[in-house]
Parts: sequence; structure tokens; C-alpha cells
Amino acid sequence: MSSKKVTSITPKSENLTQWYTDVCVKAELMDYATTKGFIIYRPDGYALWESIKDYFDKRIKALGVRNVYLPSLIPMSLLKKEADLIAGFAPECAVITKGGNKDLAEPMVVRPTSETMFCDHFKNIVHSYNDLPVKYNQWCSVVRWEKTTRPFLRGAEFLWQEGHCLFETENEAREFTLTMLREYNMIGSELLAIPFVMGAKPSSEKFAGAEDTYTIEAMMPDGQALQSGTSHYLGQGFTKAYDIKFQGRDNKLDNPYYISWGVSTRLLGALIMVHGDDEGLVLPPRVAPIQAVIVPIRMDSDPNVLKVARDLESQLKEAGVRVYLDDSNKTPGWKFAQYEMKGVPLRIEVGPKDIANGVVSFTKRYDSSKSTLPIENLAKTIPALLEEIQSGMYQKALSFLNDHITECHNYEEVKEVITSGKGFAKMMVCSKNEAELEAKLKAELNATPRVMPFDQRPFQSTDSVTGEEGADTVIYFARAY
Repeated sequence: MSSKKVTSITPKSENLTQWYTDVCVKAELMDYATTKGFIIYRPDGYALWESIKDYFDKRIKALGVRNVYLPSLIPMSLLKKEADLIAGFAPECAVITKGGNKDLAEPMVVRPTSETMFCDHFKNIVHSYNDLPVKYNQWCSVVRWEKTTRPFLRGAEFLWQEGHCLFETENEAREFTLTMLREYNMIGSELLAIPFVMGAKPSSEKFAGAEDTYTIEAMMPDGQALQSGTSHYLGQGFTKAYDIKFQGRDNKLDNPYYISWGVSTRLLGALIMVHGDDEGLVLPPRVAPIQAVIVPIRMDSDPNVLKVARDLESQLKEAGVRVYLDDSNKTPGWKFAQYEMKGVPLRIEVGPKDIANGVVSFTKRYDSSKSTLPIENLAKTIPALLEEIQSGMYQKALSFLNDHITECHNYEEVKEVITSGKGFAKMMVCSKNEAELEAKLKAELNATPRVMPFDQRPFQSTDSVTGEEGADTVIYFARAY
């Protein structure tokens, strides 16, 4: 839509929300659809999701997970079998009541999540312990009728994967729940160069119907948290509600243990915000559709420039580098700005002076550092340089995260951290008073409990808000997207 076009980027430090929207549009990641609350994934934006999908799909298949696809429409009666689930999602459900010109015999819900459909299927295929475990995953879109939307972070429709698994024993189910959380953490550390805080969700933040929910939480530039993926231990609640039974090794009937896990295109929102700058997108090499762009300098006046550039392109492609040679007639300055905006990790310049000196010039996108490399052996040195960039971006983000976790010993310190955008307020909490504490911080500071980190080492014996002795739980509070 023409009204949404961006000609310049708002400085990130001036207005993060507007900066984010500007980058999404000008880096050509998405466009706004005519349908309110929905977006169009443009090729560069969808390519980022494909990189995540390709990486993660290989990982889960190595764990014995198989891909399936279930219907996108769920009968309302099926959804209502799990009371907690329907209560949690009812306000966000898109409901279809007509098929053509006729009223449907039963309303259909466009899937907000698929636990109900998987359970309805599982009861038909699981009869014995020999049928377990079942490890399924689905790549699809879901619809949640959000009131306030933002590209990739919160939309009426978004892309995701949802894993659904059944196990014979509780221990197996709990172990795999945590395995999947660790896999999500690796998407950040190995692919997106984003560090996460891993841990459990407090009771108030659990998935509807879950006994335990585990999360990966990222820290955004404004000190707000972004829930980036969750893994749920659902126990036997769903399998009892949907009458899924199997004959055990003792010949007795039992209900299997159920888990589900999912990440979505929210990861793209995290990627944009964590690494981007005032020039636009900044992409880690492992996820970037184009890892290196070659820009010939003065190629019209010196035919040898383009010859060398094409030879370099060929070498890098053979070395497995996703490289693009821009030999268009646009000016080098235009090309520099364009590929900075698109976040290409490495820019390689080839000009007459470089060739005469036996080198190429390069610029790293993430820190703007410039240098030269010998033209010989670039097929080896460029891949190594890309790995340096990947590592450097992760370390930069990790330092930011660590600098934005603050131990809070009293309520004044909690308020200072939350209201000044300093990130996670690391608090000691008396678990018996957890609900009252959450209500207070929500009302007074608009902060919520994001995660109970796996590292539960106490830093004091008193509650960080009330001062009461007997604090037994470490919880990170923050404002959140």
C-alpha cells in the first residue's frame, strides 16, 4: 500500500517502534495486506523463515520427529473438550459459521493452535505401548484475532511450527520437553546469533492446560523481553479429555503423556530488533539469504574489474558462500546503502587499485569495520571471515543481555530497573506470595514474570519486594512484547 512506503529510517534510539516498522518495510521483508492485521511475507522476509525452517527441520528429524499436516479448521465441539484451552483462546478465535450460502451445522474455528486436532487423531492411532512414542511436527500458519498487531511480532496470522508428542512415561515426556527447549536455544546461539534466557514460566504465564511451560526469552534494545519459543509439558490432561488410551506393558489401560512445543516468525522480529541499526537490517551470516555481495568499482573504465569480480563470485559459490555480484549500472554509493539496508553481512569491493595491489577491500556490516584481503585463497578466507562475523554478533548480543540483568534487593531497585528500561529485574520471591506480587508489579509497573531461570542460585534470603524472609525462587520480571 502506497501510504506505508518508507523513504527514510527513524533513528533506533529515537523511536524503536517506528524504526522497527521502517526497517521491515524498507528492507523489503514484508508488505501490509489489504486484510487488516495480516502481512505479506516478501521474498527476503520469507527466506529468513526458510533458513530457520531448514535448520530446525534437520535437527528435529535427527530426534525422530516426523512432519505431518492437519486440517486448519477445527469443529467447535472438539475445541470445547479441553476447557482450559478454549478459555485461553476464545477471545482470539476466528470462527466460521457459513459454508457458501448455507449455515454450517457446527461452527468451525480457524486453528489458533492444534492440540485438539492432534489429540483427535492420536486416539485413532495409539492403542498399545508399542505405538509409543509418537513424535509429530507441523509447519503451518495459525490465526489469532489480535487487537494490536505488529509485523512478525504479533499478527492475526503467523507462520510457525508446532510439535506434538505422546510418550509412555512421564519421565520420557518431561525429558523431551526440555530437549526441545534446548533445541530452540540453539536456533538462537547457532543460527540467529541471539542469546536467550532459558527457564520455566510461572503459573500465571503457563500455556492453557499445561502442567509446566518452559520458555526462551530474548532481551530487546529497549529493555523489554520477547518470548521467543515455548515447550509445554501437558501431562495426561489432554489425553484424558480426548480419551486417548493405550494398553501398557502390564496389560492395563493408561493415558499417554503429552507435550507440545512451538516457535514462530516472532523469531524474525527478535532478529530484526536485536541486531538492526540506523542503517537498516543486520543479518548473521548463517541465516542471511546473501552472505556476501561483490560490488565492482569503476567497472566501465576497466574491463578487468568485472572479469576479476566474476571469477571471485565463482570461487565463493564453489566454496559454499551465498554470494551475489551486483554488476548493475547503479552507482557504488547506491549499492552500498542498499545492501546495508538489507543487512548483507559482508561487502566485497573490487576496483582497479585493489586488483593492482592483489587484494579486495571488504566491510563487515555488523560493526562497519573495513580492511583488505589477498585475492589469493579468498575461497578459504571469506568463509572464515563469515564465521568471525557470526561469533562477533553473538558475543555482542550476549554482552548486551548480561548487562541488562540486574539483581534487585528491594522494591526501589525493581522500579528503577523496570521504569528505566534496564531489562530484566532479577528478583528473589516468596513463592507463597507469588500471585499477589505479580498483580502488584503488573498494576504499578506494567511488568510481568518472564521466566524462572534454570539457574536458581539465591542471592538473598528476603523477598525483593516485600522484604519478607523465606524467599525461595528466582524470577526475572520485565515489560514484554
